[in-house]
Amino acid sequence: MNAPARTVLVVDDEPTLVATLRYNLEREGYKVVAAGDGEKAISLARSERPDLLILDLMLPAVDGLEVCRILRREMNLPILMLTARAGEVDKVVGLEIGADDYMTKPFSTRELLARVRALLRRTAASSDDEVIVSGDLRVDMKRREVTRKDVPLELKPKEMELLIYFLRNRGRAFTREQLLREVWGYDFYGDSRTVDVHVSWLRQKIEEQPGKPVRILTVRGVGYRFEG
Repeated sequence: MNAPARTVLVVDDEPTLVATLRYNLEREGYKVVAAGDGEKAISLARSERPDLLILDLMLPAVDGLEVCRILRREMNLPILMLTARAGEVDKVVGLEIGADDYMTKPFSTRELLARVRALLRRTAASSDDEVIVSGDLRVDMKRREVTRKDVPLELKPKEMELLIYFLRNRGRAFTREQLLREVWGYDFYGDSRTVDVHVSWLRQKIEEQPGKPVRILTVRGVGYRFEG
């Protein structure tokens, strides 16, 4: 028996773009549902429980950033954000509130499909029954829960993915560019400060003394290494 088709929710107020994405995604074997505004997007996400969300930043009623914030609190699904803006601030804000990837219009349909496949692969790879333990840290992959000294930690989606990547690669030093490519899933052209921001957030939550970290170490001239 064939596995059920993965469902992709496409949210954009440009009917021509939605039609183009629907055609190409369905050719790849995905089931596509679509919304033209933020309110309908939230409603469809709750009812359809899609495997992936393609979300435009500029939407009527409720904008894409707010849709992302709301859905991130309710479900764990990969989010690919689209925008006509090319500003770095928009990109960083989108990633930091929970988007997994970011594309600026106009974009290559082939590249978008490749990113969709990559996001779904990473989600499948992390959705197992594994429990990772490091000292007083415990990550329950199935429940998507992190505890420290048996106290649950509130982690943003990318904080969670970054922590899991560090835990699975303990003792290895990574550049910021490598972390962006491996955790965010694409080559980030421009300021790599988003890695520094997420590392700082993680240190606040998992280090005894965030200012004197013993887990996520800064490697001079390289980037970061996780010990423990």
